[in-house]
Amino acid sequence: MPLGFLNVRLIFPQEAGRAPWNPLLISVAMPQPRLFRFLLLAALAVIAGFLALAIAVPIEPQVPAPLIAFFSPGLKLAESIMPETHKSMAWTFGWFLRIAIAANATFYFAIFALIAYLADRPRPK
Repeated sequence: MPLGFLNVRLIFPQEAGRAPWNPLLISVAMPQPRLFRFLLLAALAVIAGFLALAIAVPIEPQVPAPLIAFFSPGLKLAESIMPETHKSMAWTFGWFLRIAIAANATFYFAIFALIAYLADRPRPK
């Protein structure tokens, strides 16, 4: 059986130029660069937001409020949003943490996305 149907020449793209685009290489199982970057930045933002909140809560009485709001905006946002409810303390604290961590994660995601954009943008010649 002849091996002409294999098109062996295209196995080594440096010899025959660029290899043709293969749609089978794009799959849901393989992380795509944009999706992987989004998920990586989101995970890093949640970790950074949680750590910022964990650092900001104990030092809040000693540090000026604008400095706390700069590094952990979720803390000040959660303090202003949380209503005075007559629910249990666990319910109030749980929602306080959810709001603070989500706001911090959004803040740090925006910062990390801006840094990633600035790092990957094409440089002018």
